[in-house]
Amino acid sequence: MTVTTEILRRTPLHALHVELGAKLVPFAGYEMPVQYPAGILKEHLHTRAKAGLFDVSHMGQGFLAGDTAALERLTTADVAGLKEGMQRYGLLLTDAGTIKDDFMFSRLAGEADLYLVVNAGCKEGDFEYISQKLQGAATLTPRFDRALLALQGPLAAQVLERHSLGISNLTFMKVVRTTVAGAPAIISRSGYTGEDGFEISIEGADADRVARTLLVEEEVLPIGLGARDSLRLEAGLCLYGHDMDESVDPVEANLTWAIGKRRKLEKGFPAADMIMEKLVHGAAKKRVGIKPEGRAPAREGAEIMAEGRVIGRVTSGGFGPSANGPVAMGYVESKFAADGTKIDLMVRGQALAAAVALLPFFPHTYKR
Repeated sequence: MTVTTEILRRTPLHALHVELGAKLVPFAGYEMPVQYPAGILKEHLHTRAKAGLFDVSHMGQGFLAGDTAALERLTTADVAGLKEGMQRYGLLLTDAGTIKDDFMFSRLAGEADLYLVVNAGCKEGDFEYISQKLQGAATLTPRFDRALLALQGPLAAQVLERHSLGISNLTFMKVVRTTVAGAPAIISRSGYTGEDGFEISIEGADADRVARTLLVEEEVLPIGLGARDSLRLEAGLCLYGHDMDESVDPVEANLTWAIGKRRKLEKGFPAADMIMEKLVHGAAKKRVGIKPEGRAPAREGAEIMAEGRVIGRVTSGGFGPSANGPVAMGYVESKFAADGTKIDLMVRGQALAAAVALLPFFPHTYKR
């Protein structure tokens, strides 16, 4: 019998996580903190009330040079129309028009290259795919040596302003090159928690010092993957590999807002005719929010029932501390996708009453 042991990678903040008493778990090929001694519930609520610091250095960062508009061959987003100092959300599509990954891309002021951030578990594959598809038009340079921190919560701006003068003037989906605690940084303002927040890209060598500087502030707690997941679920935001993957397209995933207005007319992205057909006439299934009745949560994989048969499955589910109850997302046949539609969730062999619900489960507080 052959036993293989996965060698997990570590972010530049690994020693700090250990020092802070984090519970470390395998995630996307890395050894990552799932929680700290405060616990997931307190970390979640602290981020909603004050500010939480997340290590997201496992994500993939890179720069695209050359004909950057050629990226439109692979995404529904408007790349050519992105103005300097702005960031945009994109869906990286397969040739069949399904979702290979989601990503963020930015056009920094005075720079020709695009700055890209992709998901951790897909980063090598994504960058190889982009490089192959855009060969001869654009060149992608991965920067796996960089670290990435996220400072999220209603007090994030006032905390970061102490260490990056003027950063509080940045608004939602804007990006700038600046410094934080004296370290050169690329800072954007978006956030996957639904809270106002910042993403701080720095050299790996600066990560420990910058993180410690921010954690000294009384408003800030370190936050692990557990609370990161519950926060994004309450915000109604997709987790790649769970709520979307290569089995669904942008219309089924209810992400049609990620199709740029110009792109709808000009097309030019993979399987554009199929996607536009579904956009106009509807898809067979759709991602929806789900509110279980009672207090029992439904986890990923739970069958969704209606009319005595399976109509879909839960893709993310758990307890929402800020929503004060269980919340979930999943795919259902489109005829059951209307808000308020009564459904049942199969949990440990029992049918639990639930209803399709509006997303998000907790209001977004981005600074626009």
